[in-house]
Amino acid sequence: MAVVGSTWCRVPVACVGGGGQSRCRVQCVNSFGNVVYDEYVRPMERIVDYRTHISGIRPKHMNKAKDFSIVQKDIAELITGRVLVGHALHHDLKVLLLGHPKKDIRDTSEYEVFRREGKRRSLKDLAAQELSVKIQQQEHCPIEDARAAMFIYKKHKKSWEKNKKEQFRFKNKQKKRGNKKSAEANEKDPNVPIVLL
Repeated sequence: MAVVGSTWCRVPVACVGGGGQSRCRVQCVNSFGNVVYDEYVRPMERIVDYRTHISGIRPKHMNKAKDFSIVQKDIAELITGRVLVGHALHHDLKVLLLGHPKKDIRDTSEYEVFRREGKRRSLKDLAAQELSVKIQQQEHCPIEDARAAMFIYKKHKKSWEKNKKEQFRFKNKQKKRGNKKSAEANEKDPNVPIVLL
């Protein structure tokens, strides 16, 4: 299992695909919370605001930063074939220009059990409630976020995985029903040609 956590830096709004922001650091932890990947990333755009008070990133960190394409390849290899755990993972995957099978994603922002009145909750709020810990008190620490998401997942893993299996079974059942109804409808529809061989 891996968790993708990252820190933001501000880049020009006109940058392509980043919506004005880019990842400057990518970190992953394993299921025990141990860091398995930690690299600074050289954005493809010029950085105009490091947002150090939030990100913790400083200009000196960019001196040892890796090219985006190298980090992207490393992360793609790291998460392939694994369950990916995190909070609002669609942001991380989008900025890294990566995809991941939905069946292998465990996103604490998406899990229905954690929603309040149908709305997504912050990782900070979930960590306080589920783990009784305070996170994101000062500069952003992706490792802290990644560990919090992983430990929240592990706390609820049994019920979460059971829920995932039930969802999968339900979707397959619906799919089979849909195919059966479609076939029955086609048999009765006089406009659907019948081919005899």
